[in-house]
This record gives sequence, structure tokens and C-alpha cells, in this order.
Amino acid sequence: MSDTRKLIIVSNRMPVTVEKKKGEIHFHQSAGGLATGLGSFYRSYNSIWLGWSGISSDRINRKERESITTKLANDFGSYPIFLSKKDVELYYRGFCNRTIWPIFHYFPQYAVYDKSLWESYKYVNKLFSNAVMKVAKPNDIIWIHDYHLMLLPMLLRKKLPNASIGFFLHIPFPSFELFRLIPWRKEILNGLFGADLIGFHTYDYVRYFLISAYRLLGYEHTYGQVIVGNRVIKVDAFPMGIDYAKFDKATLNPKVKREVKNIHKNVNDRKVILSVDRLDYSKGVLQKLDAFSLFLEKNPEYKGKVIFILLVVPSRTKVEHYRLLKRQIDESVGEINGKYGTLDWMPIWYLYRSLPFHRLAALYSVSDIALITSLRDGMNLVSKEFIATKRNRHGVLILSEMAGAVEELGEAIIVNPNNREEIAEALEKAMKMPIEEQISRNKIMQRRLQHYNVVKWANDFIDSLHKVKEQEQKLYAKVLTPEREDKLINAYVKSNNRLIILDYDGTLVPFAGSPEEAKPDSKLMKMLKAIANDKRNTLVIVSGRKKETLEKWFGKLNIGLGAEHGAWIKEKEWDMIAPLRNDWKIRIRPILESYMDRTPGSFIEEKEFSLVWHYRKVNSELALTRARELKDDLLHLTTNLGLNVLEGNKVIEVRNIGVNKGRAVLKWLSKKDWDFVFAAGDDLTDEDIFAVLPKEAYSIKVGLGISQARFNVESIKDLRLLLKRFEKAV
Repeated sequence: MSDTRKLIIVSNRMPVTVEKKKGEIHFHQSAGGLATGLGSFYRSYNSIWLGWSGISSDRINRKERESITTKLANDFGSYPIFLSKKDVELYYRGFCNRTIWPIFHYFPQYAVYDKSLWESYKYVNKLFSNAVMKVAKPNDIIWIHDYHLMLLPMLLRKKLPNASIGFFLHIPFPSFELFRLIPWRKEILNGLFGADLIGFHTYDYVRYFLISAYRLLGYEHTYGQVIVGNRVIKVDAFPMGIDYAKFDKATLNPKVKREVKNIHKNVNDRKVILSVDRLDYSKGVLQKLDAFSLFLEKNPEYKGKVIFILLVVPSRTKVEHYRLLKRQIDESVGEINGKYGTLDWMPIWYLYRSLPFHRLAALYSVSDIALITSLRDGMNLVSKEFIATKRNRHGVLILSEMAGAVEELGEAIIVNPNNREEIAEALEKAMKMPIEEQISRNKIMQRRLQHYNVVKWANDFIDSLHKVKEQEQKLYAKVLTPEREDKLINAYVKSNNRLIILDYDGTLVPFAGSPEEAKPDSKLMKMLKAIANDKRNTLVIVSGRKKETLEKWFGKLNIGLGAEHGAWIKEKEWDMIAPLRNDWKIRIRPILESYMDRTPGSFIEEKEFSLVWHYRKVNSELALTRARELKDDLLHLTTNLGLNVLEGNKVIEVRNIGVNKGRAVLKWLSKKDWDFVFAAGDDLTDEDIFAVLPKEAYSIKVGLGISQARFNVESIKDLRLLLKRFEKAV
């Protein structure tokens, strides 16, 4: 990154927290995976980190506010955002943690849908937007983090239309059936689509997001790439890493060594099970306590020989569900210790606090087993930190299959966190696992974590953001700008032998199912007639529609026609492009009928030399699944039948090999030496036209996207405005 280009990191909290005690301002490092993970990374860049200062603006005066801002900028490379007590209550404790958090973690029963909380969420996102605008320049990179700021990307996009904006979600993205419960789900999606790159921890979250975007906003994707207006947005998975070296070398730290020695004195030769979680219902703390109790019940030989260190870090203690959870954990720990404990042995050591790094690293080091039973977890960095401390040392990771980290840590013992018997059996298996096997498993995971550490994760995200912007610039480079359009019109005016080739659906009119819905309007007919009547023009419309339909619409115009993607062509009379057969329909039609029966809203269109399965009116998620299945079946069945399976816009068509729009267009291209060739289309079927055109031809794709066309226009409206200039130039 150049010295003039800043990296602006934006998150709910900065890596530094501000507190006011006894009238004095104090600064200390923030807790949490994001602040810890990116703490070293962002300092290596020309960067600034924006976030809430952690202190209520009600508690400080103007002078203190200015002093805090200066101190954070000079000493920590940070820029504070000040929130009032009301903002914190409604935005953070309210919408973020009472609406978004429970829904995204699959606890809809805890979700609150309160419009006042939503209004506060919007307001605070605007505060963040205003703060970013005070420090951002047009060429800066803006990296927004997490669920607190899902409206911010679009707010910034409107102010900085050419900025490089990335967004990363550190919690799970839920399935559509849960996400749709949020009344403001469309606004949230639109907010996120202000980013150029949207990142998640796993491909499951990517998939859930894309399904929601498709079903709620109608946005389709190609390999995670979504076209929204004239912008390209990439959606991808980036599993967050840790500062591997920090944990790998932790046991060499004198402070850690002393702490390890102290712990060993207290545990003696007992096996140590470790659990480290923030107080949250998504972490499955009660489930692991229940499973540990079952383990002791089923394996009495381990009584007195094992210690379960339960570290619970306080969180959101003012939220009702968290206070209740704390009380339930307290009661469960007391019950288990009372049931199984003896005068010289307490099975659970319960720590309700946060620990400094040297003490946490010591716990990782001495523990024989790490027990992680998240009911839903975006990633879970604790699992990675535990493994990183076990270089050439034993230790077993038991990991919930609901944690995002499971995709990288497959050598752990994987459990269903809701299955207490399975967790108890996993504890027994871990206790008995040979040391050599433990070390062998850990080495595999360590190599993976060492390679993809937090710096690699962050660099991958930033590199991908650069690539998305580069791809977008390439597409912009093909946009038909006013200057290019003027040059095109100038060439049109000066020429005497013009060939104008137009697709129909999606190019001249919006897609529609029936001919009645798709028939040309009077303005379009008037324009086409004027263009066709110019003696210097040869106008050709090549469409996938039947020849009877095209004849009905355009038969009275002085134009050439291509029907069924070029199977039929008309100069004066209709002719087949080549001898074609249609006896194959007997074998293929039953397959299409089967899919039609199983897919409400779909229908079959029979043309003379093709069969088409339409699914425009099918439920979007079902449509994607059925279309993929049908295409796979058809490709397998048509291998030796001389047929092509073509996927168009909400259609799958089966037709003879060798029939395509490009072949039909060659008929007209070979007629004379044209001094002006123009073609316009919008989908894959039109790429065959673009492929056969001479290099100097003006080819136009309607919509952004990768194409062989020389230029792009954004919409049907833009193309028709261009054709209107043809009409006026007559």
C-alpha cells in the first residue's frame, strides 16, 4: 500500500478502551478477538482505527473529549466515536445484542423487534459514517467490521462512490429462514451491498448470505460475484487466524513459566480440562457442564483425578438473558461440585473474570483437554490459541461442529454440542488418547494455523479487495461513456452499409414469460421501423423465441429475423439454418415434465427444434436447486444425442448442436462488405454473436459482467436511448 493511501479500520470498539475513574482518564487495551487479532496487523500499515471510545459522552466534558481524541490519535493511531448513554443502551445493548445477535446465533426466541432500537441502530451507523468522512480520502481503503455496522458500507458508498470498501462479519450469518424474521432485513442487505468485498468465516455463511440476497433482493451471483447496478461485489470466505507466533512462543515467557509452575502445584498430577468462553448463551456452557457431570457419572475412576477449569469472561451483564445464564451456571457448578466433590478435591474450578495474556497462555499450556461446545460460533479463536501453545506437546481439542473453526481443525474430536452423551464419550476418548496420537494430530493443525495466521488472513482480505476493484475497473473500462457513444454515432453517420444485430428479451424489452407479456411497445416499434427504413441499414433481430412469434411482431417490418437462437432465419422467407431433427424430443420431454411436476411455477415451451424449461416464476431458492439438478441430468442424458444444453436467463433449453445465434449472424455478415457493424445482447446466448463479429464492430452487452462485447451499457433503457440516436440520425 502506498504511503499516501490509508487503511481505515472501522469497528464498534477500538483496540483501546477509555475509562474515567475518580475523575481521571485511563487507557487500556480492549478485550475481544478482533482487537487482539488485528492489533499488531494494523500498526504495520499507514492506518487509523475508528471505533467507540468505550466511555459515555455524558461522563466527559468538551476539554476531556478533545484530550482523549488527541491522545488516541498520537499514541494509538485511533480516532474515537463518542456515544451517549442512550445510544449505548438502544444501539449496542438494544438492536445489536437483542435483535441481531440472537437471530444470527439461532436463538430467535430471545430476539426483540423494536422499531426504536432499529432507529437507534440507523442513527449510530450515520454517526460512524460522519466520523469516517472526517478522516477518509477518496483513495483510502475502508475496512468495516462486524454486525454493529452493517448499514455503514452503503452510507459511505453514497458519499465516496469510488472508494475501496470491505466488510467482514465475525459472527455467523444465519440461514434465510432465520434472517427473514428481522423486519428490516432488506435494509441490512442493502447496507452491506455498499461494500466491494463482503467476507465471512466459512463458505456456509457465504452461501446463506447469497441465498438471502437472492430471495429478498433478487440478486443472482456467479461464483460469489454479484452485479448491483454498475458495481461488482464479491462475497467470499476468509477464516480468521490468530497471532500464531505469540501463542507458540508463550511458554518461553518468564511470566507464563511462573504461572504454569503455580498451576501445577495446585493441580498436582490430575488431568486438566479447560473451557474458556465469554458469558453467552451461544457458547453452550450449560451443555458442557451437563456433559462433564455425565462423564463423571459414567467414569467413576476419574473422580479425584481430573479438574475442570471453567473460565467464563463477563459480558453484557445488564441484559436479562445473560444475568439468567450467569445464575444458571453458578447453580450448575455448585450442584456438580456438591455432588462429586470431596474434602480434598473440587472437580470444577470456576473463574468468572477475564485473564491477562500470561495467565491465559499458562492455562492453555497446562491443560490436557480444551472443551469447546459452542451452540453457534462464527469462528472461535480459543480453539486455535489452545492448539498453537502445544508445539511438540500433548493436548486434545474437543470442538463443536457448530463452530466456524471446525472447517480448519478437523483433526480435533468433533462433537454435537447438544448431545451430552457424545461430549462425555469425547472426554473419555481424549483421556485415553495416546500421547503420540495427540501430538501427531496437533502438528497437522499447527501447520495449518501457522500458515494462515491473522496477518495472512488480513492480507488476503485486503488483496482480494484490490482484485475486486481491479475487476470493476476493467468492467468500467468497457462502459459506453458519452465520449465513446459520440464516436460510435459519428461512425454510424459516416457509413453507408450498416449491419445492426439485436437480441430481443433482456436487450430491447425486460424478460417476460409469455409472448403477450413480452410483445414490443409502440415506441420500440416506431424506432425499429425508422431504423429499418433507412436504405443504408440492414436490421436483424435474433431471438430465442419461436418464428411464429417473431413473424407476428415484426413480419411487417423490413428486417431480418432469427428464431429459436438461429435454428430458423428469415431474409425474405423462413428457412432452416441447416437440416435439423427433432425426434430426440420423445426422450427428453419426459425429463422436463418430471421437473415441471416437481417445481411449482415452471413450465415447458416447445419450439420446432428445441425444448425449453422456464422457471422465472419459481420460488428463487427452489429454482436454483432444480435448475442445477436438471442441467446435470440433461448433460448426462444428451451426451450421445447431438444436443446442446443451454442455460439462459431463468431458462434451460435443449437444442441441436451447431445451432446458435453466431452461426445465424454469419449468414448476414457474409452478404457484403459492411462499413459499420453493430450488435447488442445481454446473456450467454448472445456471446456467440459477439464471438463472430469483426474486431472493429461495435458490440454492446446490456448489463455489467464478463463478456466478449467491446462495450457495456447498464440497462435496457440505456440501449434504447442509444438506438434512439440511430433513429434521429436517419
